[in-house]
Amino acid sequence: MSNQLIIENTANHVMNTYGRFPIALVKGKGVRVWDADGNEYLDFASGLAVCNLGHCHPDVVAALKAQAETLIHVSNLYHIEPQSRLAEMLTQNSFAGKVFFCNSGAEANEAALKLVRKYFAVRNSPRYQVITMEKSFHGRTFGALAATGQKKFQEGFEPLLEKFTYVPFDDIRAVKKAVNEKTAAVMLEPVQGEGGVNVPSEKYMKDLRAFCTEAGILLVFDEVQSGMGRTGKLFAYEHYGVTPDIMTLAKGLAGGVAIGAMLATDEAASAFTPGTHASTFGGNPLATAVGIAALKVLLEKGVIENCRKTGEYLVKRLNALKRKFPFIKDVRGKGLLIGAELAEGIKGGDIVKECMSKGVLINCVHDKVLRFIPALIVTEKEVDEMLGVLEGALAGVKA
Repeated sequence: MSNQLIIENTANHVMNTYGRFPIALVKGKGVRVWDADGNEYLDFASGLAVCNLGHCHPDVVAALKAQAETLIHVSNLYHIEPQSRLAEMLTQNSFAGKVFFCNSGAEANEAALKLVRKYFAVRNSPRYQVITMEKSFHGRTFGALAATGQKKFQEGFEPLLEKFTYVPFDDIRAVKKAVNEKTAAVMLEPVQGEGGVNVPSEKYMKDLRAFCTEAGILLVFDEVQSGMGRTGKLFAYEHYGVTPDIMTLAKGLAGGVAIGAMLATDEAASAFTPGTHASTFGGNPLATAVGIAALKVLLEKGVIENCRKTGEYLVKRLNALKRKFPFIKDVRGKGLLIGAELAEGIKGGDIVKECMSKGVLINCVHDKVLRFIPALIVTEKEVDEMLGVLEGALAGVKA
C-alpha cells in the first residue's frame, strides 16, 4: 500500500485521536525509517523515546524471535522465568527491591499511585493525596491524567478523579507549602519531557528527597521517558545523587516492545500483596525476554556512554545555532533528551514539517520547544546531518 492508501484506510477505520503527519512508516533500521512510498528519513524522534537502541536492533530482534518460538504468553498465576530475570537485572542496577510489570507508562504510574495509597492504608494513616508538578505528564488513563499538571490533556474529561495538588517544578518552597496531613507522596519526572524538556537543579532534588523523608511521605519518580539510558545514565535520578521510594519505567525498557514497570523499595513494595494489583499481560514472557536483551545492550555495549558523548556534542552544536538564530531562547536537557525553546510567535510545528520534507524527523512540544530524542546509538555524523537540515529550516523562519 502507498502512503495515501494507508492514510485513507486509517481515516476510514481508526479512531481519530492523533494529529498524524501525512506519511506511513513501514520499515526501520538503526536511526533511519522509510515510508510506504520508499522515502527515507533520519529519525530523531525514535518512537517518542521508545526505540533507544534504534529500529530493529539485532539483539532485540533475536530475542523476540527466540522467545516467540518458545512461549509467548502465560498467566501470572504461574512463575515466568524471563520476568524474574528482568526484575533481577533492574533491582541489581537500581535502588529498588521489587518490580511490578505492566504494559505502558500510564499503567506503571497507575500502579505507583495505587501503591502509594495502599502503603498508607495498611498503616491506618489518613494520607492519600499526591502532589505533582505543573507541566508534568504522567499518562492518559484517569489516575495518570489527574496527576498530569497540564489542563489541555484534561479538558472534556472532567470531573477528574480525586484532585491532585500541582506546584511549580523546581520549587521546594512550593512543595513544602502544599504538604498537609493528608499528603501521601510527591510525584515528578526527574527531567520533564512532554512539559518542555525542563531540568531541575541538583539542590532541589536533594532538598526534595530530604523533605519527603522528614515529612514521612513517599517520593515517586516518573522515569517513563527519562529512564533506560536516555539522559546519559541508566536512570535520571543518578544525576542528582538521590533515590526515590518508587519509580516508573516504560518506553525504552524493551527496545520497542510494549512494556511498563513500577519499581519500589522493599518497604514500599510490601504494601502490595496477592490480589491488590494485577495485569493480565504484564511481565509476559515475550516482552520481558526482549527487555533482558535490551538492558544487556545498554549495560554492556557502550550505549549509555555514547548517549552522554553524542548528547554533549548535540547541545554544543545547538548552542552554536542559538547564537546564529536569536529566536532560539534556550537549549537544555541531559543526554539525548534535549530541547531547544523558541521565542513566542515562532511556530515549532512549521519547523518540524519543513525538516520532515527534507528527510529528517524531529518533535515539538508545547508548540515552541523542539525536542531531540534520537536513538542512543546515534553518531556525531548523523547529528551533523540532522543539524544541516534543521539549519536550513531555521533560516527560513521569519522572526
